[in-house]
Amino acid sequence: MSIGVMIVDDLSFVKLVLKDIVEKAGFSVVALASDGVEALELFREHRPQVVLLDITMPRMDGITALRQMRKIDPAASVIMCSALGQQRLIVQAIGLGARDFIVKPFRPERVVGAIKKALDIE
Repeated sequence: MSIGVMIVDDLSFVKLVLKDIVEKAGFSVVALASDGVEALELFREHRPQVVLLDITMPRMDGITALRQMRKIDPAASVIMCSALGQQRLIVQAIGLGARDFIVKPFRPERVVGAIKKALDIE
């Protein structure tokens, strides 16, 4: 069974980096979104098994999007992506049900490890 991952970040190059890491690890990227509003639409449409969700984005930030995703699907596996210095927001996201967080710049093994942890595999 293919594991579907949605990547949400307002920076195109970050999405491309994450897409490359995710696909090289054998997962499928089912959707790419640039902000929380778009992410919610695609989340409803694709129902990904895992969401890699940036915290700081225009229109709707990652914390707000996480809240909405967890209302749609309380079991949603969301991994927050953050820059250094966002510890308060990371703690808030974990409290809202995020499964893990990864810090930019991304290390491929950390991204893959977070996805596997969120899915309880390996």
